[in-house]
Parts: sequence; structure tokens; C-alpha cells
Amino acid sequence: MHPGAIAAVTPDKPAVIMAGSGRVVTYRELDEESNRLAHLFRAAGLRPGDHVAFMLANHPLYLAIAWAANRAGLYYTAISSRLGTDELAYIVNNCGARVFLSEASLAEVATSITPVTPGVELRLMLDGTAEGFDSYEEAVAGQPPMPIDDECQGSDMLYSSGTTGRPKGVKPALPGTPLTEPNLLLKLVEALFAPAGDSVYLSPAPLYHAAPLRYCMTFQRLGATIVVMERFDPERYLELVEKYAVTHSQLVPTMFIKMLKLPDEIRKKYDLSSLQCAIHAAAPCPVPVKEQMIAWWGPIIHEYYAGTEGNGFLYTGSQDWLEHPGTVGRSLLGTVHICDEDGNALPPGEHGTIFFESPTRFEYHDDPDKTRSVQDPQGRGWTTLGDIGYLDAEGFLYLTDRRSYMIISGGVNIYPQEAENILCLHPKIADVAVFGIPDEEMGEQVKAVVQPVSMAEAGPALEAELIEYCRARLAHYKCPKSVDFRAELPRHPTGKLYKRLLKDEYWPARK
Repeated sequence: MHPGAIAAVTPDKPAVIMAGSGRVVTYRELDEESNRLAHLFRAAGLRPGDHVAFMLANHPLYLAIAWAANRAGLYYTAISSRLGTDELAYIVNNCGARVFLSEASLAEVATSITPVTPGVELRLMLDGTAEGFDSYEEAVAGQPPMPIDDECQGSDMLYSSGTTGRPKGVKPALPGTPLTEPNLLLKLVEALFAPAGDSVYLSPAPLYHAAPLRYCMTFQRLGATIVVMERFDPERYLELVEKYAVTHSQLVPTMFIKMLKLPDEIRKKYDLSSLQCAIHAAAPCPVPVKEQMIAWWGPIIHEYYAGTEGNGFLYTGSQDWLEHPGTVGRSLLGTVHICDEDGNALPPGEHGTIFFESPTRFEYHDDPDKTRSVQDPQGRGWTTLGDIGYLDAEGFLYLTDRRSYMIISGGVNIYPQEAENILCLHPKIADVAVFGIPDEEMGEQVKAVVQPVSMAEAGPALEAELIEYCRARLAHYKCPKSVDFRAELPRHPTGKLYKRLLKDEYWPARK
């Protein structure tokens, strides 16, 4: 149930394969590397409950570093490799990191925070050195490859990606349990996705995000091989499934859309028969997209709805989804309640804020106001991720949109996700964002910002075509009144759209 146990049985089995470079990290190497770093943490004075942070791209030793912190009973914060100085420094300071790790390719931003992060006692640099940093390789080389004496489970403490305001650190209770004790996610993964020791898990997303990091580590508890893509490319993904006989993978809907837009000859070129389970989450999937994916890959597509906060978990397999198109599943952890603005429970079919009644407790680190803002206004202990949705009579949940994205036009609530789900399927669109902009008469009007497949087609004719395309499939008041074009939209590598950055351009007073 952890790398050391796997290494004892199959030491030369690949624990990590980097898709781009082909570099392999065996289970022996993963085990010994994580042990050496855990010893270094102890030598630096860190004890269970202390904190480390690391900012890395999808590096071959990424999971070894995470395992080292986990085995030492520490809180560990994986940080986006795309951040600038201010946001990086904020997270390192806010989480209370005593050790900070980065890599030579990110040295410019990593070193820039040194003067403003006085709480960091040890700075380590992989693949090179930089001012103020010790060489990671030299620092761990002299440490023992055996487990530390007081090994116990730590926990990640991950931050929201900052789509609205400052990132917030989700701080769970520290497990402090023996490393051999299975956690809740492991039990869920085993029950729902049936992995085994010979499974091959393809991870196409940045490892600093909650789902990729947690699922890769969970599959490694079972001895699976993790194939890590340095960055997602739709055809390369299909090629890797065939090359490594991938059995399990986790994606986001934008990846489905990009693969579906590949030419037929490319989609049919690769043997995907090894795939047993394709998991998706992070954002609602447009119904036609998922229908096409199930038709292409078969009923192997699984969906869950959950958050970094861990306050609930819903799940649906392909068959349930086909019988309830658009659902994100039924609850397996926590009871779902749909509530109005005052926290009153709403009946099936009515839209409202989604709350979880759950024994799981969490806080946003050092932010009591944010913590209170997601709690049930009637004091029942329920918490929300900020999404709006409704339940059907059978208890299946359907997501409407983020509460913060709702458009109010002429007193009518409009959920931009509906228009986005339609427009993203247009063959001339590569990406789309829909949101509200100021309107003197109606308060807000619906605006679409589109990344076309070819910027050469951007202009009034395509704008008219897209508006008509949407109106043919959706009530007119829900459709954009105007369309702007961009060469690229500000989207996180995990698929999350930075809609706030676009909205701020149209709401100057909100900047």
C-alpha cells in the first residue's frame, strides 16, 4: 500500500515513465529517493505537521518528492509552475513552508521570492543550482535509502488556482496514521475503477493539481506504472495509450473535445483496446461530447464530482449516465442538499447552491472569512464548493454553473455554461468563454469570447454564424448578443478557464 512495499516485491518495475523523455523511475528508485529526502527533512528539523512546498514542472522526481513529504508526516503544497513572483511568494508564506524545492528551469521565478519568504529555512534546486539554493542532488546523496524511524502519513495542502481573488489553501486534518493504512481515496479507487498491480495509468495533466497528484500516488500504492505527459497533446495521448497499453487514465472535458476534433484518420489510427477505465472530472462535460466519447471508447468512461476540499464525492458510470444524460452522478460520500439563498432546502428539479452534509471538516488556511463563506447559513455544518445545480427524483445531481459566473439580465438568471456547451462543439471554434458584461438597460448582457480554429476566419461573418448556431439550439435570451475573438483564451493546464481575467476587461470598475 506504499512504494516501499511495492519495491520490496518488484524493485525494477517502472513506477514512473516520462512520456517525452522516456526516462524511467523504478519502484526501487522511487522508494529510495523518497526515503533519502524524508531523512533530509528530519535532519533539517522538520517533524510531523510541519510544512514543505515545491514548484516543479512534471518532473521525473515529482512523485518521489511528494512521497517523501507524505512518509515524513508533513503537509506538502504542490505549486503551479506557471505562477509569477507575487502569487508564488504568497503561497509559500501563507502555507508556512520551512523547505522550498524547485528546479533549474524555473530558477528565475524561484529565486525571485527569496527576499520575501523569510520563513523558508532550506531551499533546494533540482537539475542545477541557483543563488540561495542548495543542490538537491548533493543534499540527498548522503542520506540513507531506508525509511525514517517515525514514518507516518502526511497530507497535501493544496491551493485553489486563483480564478477569483487570492488562492486559498485547503487544510485537512493530518492523518498521522501508519503508511500501510489505506486511505479513503484508495478505497474509492479500488471499488470504482478496479486497478491492479499490472495497471498502467496515463496522467496527461500537471501534477501540481489535486486530482493528478492524488490519483498518481493512489495508483502507485497498488504498484501501477504511471505514464506522465509533460504536456497534453491530443494525438500524442492516443499514441501513448497504444504504446504503453494504458489501462486507466484521468482527463478533463477539454481534452475530450480536442481529441474529438482530430481528423477521423488520426482517431482511427491508434489501438485503444487496452483502455479499461477513462475517468473524468474537474468540469461538466457537454452532453454531446460525452455521448461521442462513449460511442468511440465504449462504456468505460467514469465521472466523479468532488473538490480539493474532500467534503463530498459523487460518481456515475457510463450506463447510469446514458440513462441520465448530463448528470455528474449520485453521492457516495456525504448527503447532497440543494438550497436557496437563505439555506432552505429545495425540492428535486429546482436549481440552487449545492451543499454537502458530510463528517469531513476542512478550513481555508489562515482565511476564516473564506471558510465561513462556504458554510451553511443555517449552521447545520454543511459546506459548498460554490456550484449551482439540481437533483432529480432519483438523487442524480446536475450542475448548472458556478455561482460566481451566473448572469442576471433583466432580473432573469442565465447560466453561461449552457451556451458554452453548445458553442464548443462548433467546428470552427477551438475554445470559448461566455459571461456577463455591463448593459445599461438590462444590467448585464451575454458576451462570448471565442478562440477560433483559424484567426483568419475571425470577423463579423463568423460572429453572426455563431450567434445563429447558438440560437438554433438554445433560448435566445441565453445566447450571446456579441462575440469577440482571441488567438488564445486564458486557460489553466488542468482545463480550468480563468474567466475572471476576461471579465475584468469588460468590468473596469471591478479590477
